[in-house]
Amino acid sequence: MSGRARLALCAAVATLCAACALLPLVDPISWILQATILLAIMTGVGALARRVPLAGPLTIAAQLLIMVLLLTVLFVPADAVLGLLPGPDAAAAFGRLLRSGVQDVGRYAIPAPVTPGIRLLLVAGVLLIGLIVDALAVTYRSAAPAGLPLLALYSVAAGLAQGGAGWLWFLIAAAGYLLLLLAEGRDRLSQWGRVFGAADPGRPGGGPGSAAYGPATAPVRTGRRIGALVLGIALVVPAALPSLGDGLLGPTGGGPGRGGGGGTISAVNPLVSLQDSLNQPEDREVLNYRTTAADTRDLYLRIVALDQFDGTTWKPSERTVTDVPERLPEPPGLSSAVGRERINTSISTAGWYAQNWLPLPYPASRVDISGRWRFEPQGRTLVGDRGQNTRDLQYQVESLQVRPTSRQLAAAPAPPGELLREYTKVPASLPPVVRSTARRITRGASTAYAKAVKLQDWFALDGGFTYNTEVRAGSGAEAIARFLRQKEGFCVHFSFSMAAMARTLGIPARVAVGFTPGTKQPDGTTSVSLKDAHAWPELYFQGIGWTRFEPTPSRGSIPDYAYPDTSGSTEPGRPDPAPARPAPPTQGPSATPSCGPGEHPAGSGAACPTVPAQSGARPSDGGPSPWAVAALGPAALLVLLLPLVPLLWRLRLRSRRLAPGGPGGGRATDAGGAAAALAAWQELLDTAWDFGIVPDESLTPRRAAARIIRVGELQPEPAAAARRVAEAVEQILYAPRPRPVTGLAGDVQQVLAGLRAGAPRALRLRALFAPRSAARLRRAVAARWASLRLRCRTSRPSTALRRATSALRRGRRQRA
Repeated sequence: MSGRARLALCAAVATLCAACALLPLVDPISWILQATILLAIMTGVGALARRVPLAGPLTIAAQLLIMVLLLTVLFVPADAVLGLLPGPDAAAAFGRLLRSGVQDVGRYAIPAPVTPGIRLLLVAGVLLIGLIVDALAVTYRSAAPAGLPLLALYSVAAGLAQGGAGWLWFLIAAAGYLLLLLAEGRDRLSQWGRVFGAADPGRPGGGPGSAAYGPATAPVRTGRRIGALVLGIALVVPAALPSLGDGLLGPTGGGPGRGGGGGTISAVNPLVSLQDSLNQPEDREVLNYRTTAADTRDLYLRIVALDQFDGTTWKPSERTVTDVPERLPEPPGLSSAVGRERINTSISTAGWYAQNWLPLPYPASRVDISGRWRFEPQGRTLVGDRGQNTRDLQYQVESLQVRPTSRQLAAAPAPPGELLREYTKVPASLPPVVRSTARRITRGASTAYAKAVKLQDWFALDGGFTYNTEVRAGSGAEAIARFLRQKEGFCVHFSFSMAAMARTLGIPARVAVGFTPGTKQPDGTTSVSLKDAHAWPELYFQGIGWTRFEPTPSRGSIPDYAYPDTSGSTEPGRPDPAPARPAPPTQGPSATPSCGPGEHPAGSGAACPTVPAQSGARPSDGGPSPWAVAALGPAALLVLLLPLVPLLWRLRLRSRRLAPGGPGGGRATDAGGAAAALAAWQELLDTAWDFGIVPDESLTPRRAAARIIRVGELQPEPAAAARRVAEAVEQILYAPRPRPVTGLAGDVQQVLAGLRAGAPRALRLRALFAPRSAARLRRAVAARWASLRLRCRTSRPSTALRRATSALRRGRRQRA
């Protein structure tokens, strides 16, 4: 390899070393592979041009041309001429991508998803820096000034990184630049003739200070000085550059202007920071509060509302901010007919928690706080001004607990036209499966409220979704479609997807980010920690305003108004608040302790065994041997009986729970009263599960019974029986002196008969021969098997021998 080719290779390596400082800023890092391949092609074109040879400007022009062609093929081939040559359409497409990339840089928290715009900025930036370094160091043989573009690349990464770039990235960038200086020095010396190495100690005057070695060391000393200067600047410059904040749970980069009465705000998307908070190995308290609210289940602490959906993600709009008024304006759309309760809450934040959005109950009416805070009316949020953040604050909030009924929501009129247009916008890039899935789930729902409840129940209860914070957050137009297909994610996936689907149905929707109510403490306060970070959808209903829903399974609490009122008969002309009964789920997550994460009762092998296909082998002419008959007979009998195992197990369990002398047949207040009520309640839940109503442990017995009545479409008598069983359980669990209750077994049988009467034939057969609650059998067998393996492992002879050997060694050491 010639000296110039080696120098060109070192220039490309130095550029990639400096570009490594950009790796922590985005996720995934696949863009660096594309940049490496394109940089190698551009460097090879430069080497060929210099070998021709071409003049320096022509070499640079050739490299620039190939760079533009490569970027065109990679990013905008559909707008290029013949998919290769950039034309006016390709230039316009590049402009759109660049604008989108610049907006995404200011929108996302670190690490940001690699959107097409961000990918173009990264790859094109690395290629441009590589072209400049190659021109300076190789074409014009001046490697020392090539450190300036490398410094610019590293400084951009260090300035955007949280707390500056790490020392590892600095060392990698420094090593790349020093390698370039060394290669350039060797290339210069190689043109003079022989390149001297270390001095020969045996030669007279051959020491390092001899005249013969003076010319060889002068360029190296100059290169070292310039390298030290550039590395020193690289250490100083990042300290003077502002850094991008941490998003949701750290200082954010966007803030209001310094004006006195107005300004605009923008914020980074909290998606990545929210997932990081939920996955922290150590849970830390963010804030604690004391409130006058009797029930804190609905006291969510809201930080920011994400109301703009571009197909890639949800983000807050840029809004005008004002000074915080003495009393905040009335919530939009809330009428006086809706029940409300005024509460006061005193909040204290942790000393380490610093971000510029103030956690508030929604809707707040008055905020008593010191510091530089501004009010954003549309989202009803407070944002810090000129460096103000939430670190170590104490403030008081007066807010409303709005309590609409399901009837009021079902009868809500259409929202104003301007609000409807703004909050139902969906981009053209939204995958069609999102809209079609929303329509399929809400088929038969006649009101916006019924559609919202159906969406919520599909995500939280009936759709087979699993809560998992380890799932990659995802980005791009296909993120929602991927989540609907994989059915696994955390609160961001559920809230973003439900809000997008609601918009496709014409329901105004946005996403709120903040914290769930937290955990009650013995001293009367409530503690909110990192694990309580949450996102939820808010849907707008005229007369009620922005209304919270909870589609995330096992997180937060489903509000009371999301359960239709079943206390009375439907009045004539009254809109139906209850969504139509959903189809029986084919796969549903368990919400009870007996079904662990990742187990799907409807799809488990224990609950739905299948008969294996019979072999097509023919017996020999002499007929099967007696040994074959003896072996195949029990096997065939086992194959025939295997599908009946769930049925037999379920009948045995039901008879044991509801037998007159069993736990469910006694009185609810005698010595075995607790066991009787709980056994009858467990049987009621399992019976409903068999008919497709998956248990939800977050519900109270009364709410769970109401859900069974609603979804199972029970008639008045079975519905009353279900309520009696729920009341008996509540008496046992909560009453100091429970009232005596009898006949729970008969009530459960009556509910079973009601579910059978309202179910189609296929569902009745499924509940009989392949009951979903038989998943408990699978879990019990798995636990027994694990226990048996553990006992076998601990009782192996090798284990006993190792123990005996260890005891002998300890005895010898003690004797010594």
